[in-house]
Amino acid sequence: MHVVLGVLGIVVTILVLLNRLQEGGIDIGWLNPFSWHRRRKFRKHHDLNPAFKLDSPMDVAALYMVAVAKVDGEMSKEQKEKILSLFNSEFHLTMKEATDLLRSSTHLLGHTSDVYDKPHKVIERCLDKVTKEQAASICYLVDEVANVEGEPTAQQRKLVTEIKNACPREAAGKW
Repeated sequence: MHVVLGVLGIVVTILVLLNRLQEGGIDIGWLNPFSWHRRRKFRKHHDLNPAFKLDSPMDVAALYMVAVAKVDGEMSKEQKEKILSLFNSEFHLTMKEATDLLRSSTHLLGHTSDVYDKPHKVIERCLDKVTKEQAASICYLVDEVANVEGEPTAQQRKLVTEIKNACPREAAGKW
């Protein structure tokens, strides 16, 4: 009996000391493995690059198109007009919606160069939502943007190839 009382006394003493440390401002939450796992999972999910959080196939396609246009530097006027016309014709957006989509894609691309290095991660989150027709359409749209100013550059060809490898394959379709 005296052993049980001794163990209970030690447990209570440790808990009181931990409580006093916490009241004194020392964070001991990292000791909890369940809390650590929850924080790690949250951080892994929410501390991603915003370009890698896209969950709409249309947003992914728009970002890919802008990335292909801007891989060599700034986007030319012809490329911008071509992208807007493709947004109108393929995505069936109004001019204002197309302009907003172009702005948001340019904004996302302006904060990182990871899209050029890891284009497969952009489509990763919505890969289950992308139909084979949409994937083929993404490949078509990226090719159209790359060929606006004649023959695509080496960087554009490389990026287009990586984008096509990231997309599932099959027959073309509409959005």
